[in-house]
Order: sequence, then C-alpha cells, then structure tokens
Amino acid sequence: MSKEKVVLAYSGGLDTTAIIPWLKETYNYDVICCCVDCGQGSELDGLDERALYSGASKLYIEDVNDDFAENYIMPCVQAGAVYEHKYLLGTSMARPGIAAKLVEIARKEGAVAICHGATGKGNDQIRFELSIKALAPDIKIIAPWRDSKWQMDSREAEIAYCKAHGIDLPFGTDSSYSRDRNLWHISHEGLELEDPSCPPDYDHVLVMSVRPEKAPDESELVTMTFEEGVPKTINGESMKVADIIRKLNEMGGRHGVGIIDIVENRVVGMKSRGIYETPGGTILMEAHQQLEELVLDRATMEMKKEMGNKLAQVVYEGKWFTPLCDAIKAFVASTQKVVTGEVKFRLYKGNIIKAGTTSPYSLYNESLASFTTGDMYDHHDAEGFITLFGLPLKVRAMMMQEVKENKK
Repeated sequence: MSKEKVVLAYSGGLDTTAIIPWLKETYNYDVICCCVDCGQGSELDGLDERALYSGASKLYIEDVNDDFAENYIMPCVQAGAVYEHKYLLGTSMARPGIAAKLVEIARKEGAVAICHGATGKGNDQIRFELSIKALAPDIKIIAPWRDSKWQMDSREAEIAYCKAHGIDLPFGTDSSYSRDRNLWHISHEGLELEDPSCPPDYDHVLVMSVRPEKAPDESELVTMTFEEGVPKTINGESMKVADIIRKLNEMGGRHGVGIIDIVENRVVGMKSRGIYETPGGTILMEAHQQLEELVLDRATMEMKKEMGNKLAQVVYEGKWFTPLCDAIKAFVASTQKVVTGEVKFRLYKGNIIKAGTTSPYSLYNESLASFTTGDMYDHHDAEGFITLFGLPLKVRAMMMQEVKENKK
C-alpha cells in the first residue's frame, strides 16, 4: 500500500530541511517538496539535490514571478496599500500566491496534507493557513512548530537531528538575520534589530540597497509610462511588470531609496521590529500615486485612500481569498481606467523628486488653477459657496452664543 503524500513548502533552509525526515518519521508520509519561486534569486541554487538528499521523493520549483507581479503586487500598488504608514506588504502579498501553488501541487499529487515551516509567533502561519483553508478546506495543514511531536527548539538541535538521519549539510550554528526575499523586497529581523533602542547596522543589514549617504552625488532622471494603472515603460523601453520592478530595484537600490525601519503590530498581538528594503516598490508606488494626483477627482481619491488602508490590513492578515478583498480590488480596478500617462522623477540619495507628470485624462486646468481670473471661474461665486458650506458652523455658533447669554 502506497504512503499518503504531504506537500511541504520548501525553502532549502535548515528548518524546512529538518522537516523532511521529521514528516517521514513522525507521520510516515511520502514528502513532496514544493519551492515557489517569487524572486528569491540565488537562494534557489542547489535545491533539487538538497531536497532529494534530505529524503523528499520529489521537488517542484514553480516560477510565479509574473503571476506575483501582475495579480498580487499590482492590485496593492493601484490601491496604495501600505500597512501602518510604512510597510509595503512584500511578504504579505507573496503568501497567498505561494499557498495557491501549494494547493495546486497537492491536488496534482493527490496529497492529503500541506506542511509549512512558519513559527507559531509570526504572521506567515496565518497567511498560509487562511489561504489554504479558503482554497482547499479538505486538505489537512501541518505546522511542525505548533506540533507537540516537534521537539527541536534551536538550530543546533535541528542540525543534530539532520545528522542523526544521515543528512550532513553545510548549515552553520552562527546567528544571522532572519530574511525573506522576493521580487518586491527583502526583510530583515533579529540580532541588534530585536532591540528598538539600537540603530541598525546598515552596512551589515542591507542587501539590495546602499545607505543614502553612500548613494551617488548625481541624481538620475527616470521617465515611466502607465496605461490604466499598469506600468509599461521605463525610459522609453517597454517591459513586463516583473521586469519593471527588477529594473526599479536596481535603480532604487543604487540611490538608497525605500529603506524603512519599523516596529509593526503583528496579527498575533506582539510588536516586531524589522528593516525592509523595497527600492523598486517604493518608486513604483510613488510614480503611480503621482499620476493619480493628476487624474482622479477628490471624492474618488478620498474613498480610494480608505480602501487602500483597508486592503493593506486585509492582505497583512492573510485574507486575500475573501469576498471583502475581491470587493476592494474591484473598486480599485474601476478607478484605474484613467490612470494613463507619463511620470518623470529624479532619484537622489534616498529621495524621489517629481520632475513632471502628463496625462490625456488630466483634471488639472491651468485656467482654473491660475491666480489670474479665467473664463471658467468667477471669484465672486465663492462668496455664496462659503455661505452655504459654512452654514452649519454658523448655526451652531449662534446657538452656543444664545445658550451662553441665557446662563448669565
């Protein structure tokens, strides 16, 4: 009789490598590893050999970069979704797409369970599991770090467990930052960052960027075009969205753009301090917002800001595959029909400096905006407007004045 199968979300790191023999020994599963490539780069090197050497019967490496860029990143960019004013959702946006691919492979393999290596303290356990529940409520979820049968509590214990099971890989016991990298960003946690009173050792931390102080002394002019909210070109060169993000990462990293130090509120209730590098994402969101300023009316922008904040919370909490998320994305998509035009800006020592925006849908009217009187606007009309607009204030002030007089 063949063994039941489990699909393991595999990164190639020590945790998920130790999970392979643990799943086989603890639950007698046939372990199918699945690494979802959403821009980890060189971290994927050698995964085939490592997974099979560690006891997996098969490894899938699934490239979802374009899907990630077009169907997860861009809806958040178009919404202006930023969590707690700073975090551009790099890890949060990637998790639902990874979970969807895990479910797809589980269906293909006839697996009864999906396993992930997220800890019981973080947000990722929530994001993975809510997505899996929404897409495949019949598939069992295994989270070793919350499993009473998981007895390893340190890197040393995991290395010893691997060696005891014939897996001798070059994992070190030295401490380093906990990092998560994808097409959009890289995050850093741990070491001195665990103390909010300590400044980050940026020369040690940064991977994609340089500190603004070390950026070039000359600014760089960049021109981008958008069609219905989607970036199409950089400096006249047409590219797909994923390549635009890669190019902006290179540019932004060179100029020290998009480095944030944040103490954020995790879903599970604790605060967490981290450093995020999002050079290309910061530029893309700023350029998109710069164009929206020109083409969206005031009421739409106000509502869109609220929807963007709500989407940021929804995505951060792992609720991508929900009716609410779908509804917010539908509203945002309806606003993007006029977000077409050209945006120019300069990159200089961590700054993105406007250099001009144009659009065929521009609502900016020079005749109206000019301090000189134009044909479309009569200054005298403002008097009646202010009278009506301020009427509630005046009525209330008269009432308060009368109450005060009656008390004398």
